[in-house]
Amino acid sequence: MKNTDELISGALAGAWGPRPAELAATSVFWIHHGTRLAGGDTTYLNQYVLVRSGDSFGGCAFEAGEIDPEICRDASGTPLDTLLRDASRPLRIAALDAYLSRVRPHRQAAEAEPVVLPAGTPETRARARDAAIAGLLDLPGGAKVALIGVVNPLVAAIRERGGIPLPCDFNLRRTQWGDPVTDDMDQVLDAADAVVATGMTLGNGSFDTVLTRCREQGVPLVVYAQSGSAVARAFLGAGVTALSAEPFPFSQFSADPTTLYRYRGAAGGS
Repeated sequence: MKNTDELISGALAGAWGPRPAELAATSVFWIHHGTRLAGGDTTYLNQYVLVRSGDSFGGCAFEAGEIDPEICRDASGTPLDTLLRDASRPLRIAALDAYLSRVRPHRQAAEAEPVVLPAGTPETRARARDAAIAGLLDLPGGAKVALIGVVNPLVAAIRERGGIPLPCDFNLRRTQWGDPVTDDMDQVLDAADAVVATGMTLGNGSFDTVLTRCREQGVPLVVYAQSGSAVARAFLGAGVTALSAEPFPFSQFSADPTTLYRYRGAAGGS
């Protein structure tokens, strides 16, 4: 499987379970929130579209103005195959995520390592989450790590493991410590010994590019995903080396313990 379009085609054909035409998006909802962590000067603004189907949720981030709240009225109750064929890309990814999560929930995946994030403040939970992500990297000291999608605690976690972060983000210009952040993904991919990419790349269409480049260059790819966590899981061993999967409800929406799931797979693949 080469890309997300092939994954969607397989899902529509029932390659991994019931055909999506047999399942509905019971609820579609839209979340817009902002976060500024203590000690930082960056306000993270995120928008998510989420799909519930049966006992599973799927989610995908989107850019401001790309989807409006009316999608909740228009898409709720729609068969999943309709969303997979005709919806905007973020809603298609959320529907695919819900479908794959329903077919094989993270909580039931034998190869998944559950990591419980502790109760506490946003800062405590963010540090625990990003340390869990960085723990998936197995690199020599001084390795250059392209970070596609910048969150400051993850920059710090990569440094603590001896890596040199190469931050890339479409919306941020500097990290909390003043490091320049480029918006040129090719620049950091060309220089990287490893790549850490956000699941948000699934929503903006850049995931397939990152996946292909890592395959071609033989570079490890770690994905940290609230967006499309079950979608990214489908590429383990086929370009994705490791995955931190955080299904909804996401950690920032709770002060109580929540669980993310870490996966490891072989590098490379086709």
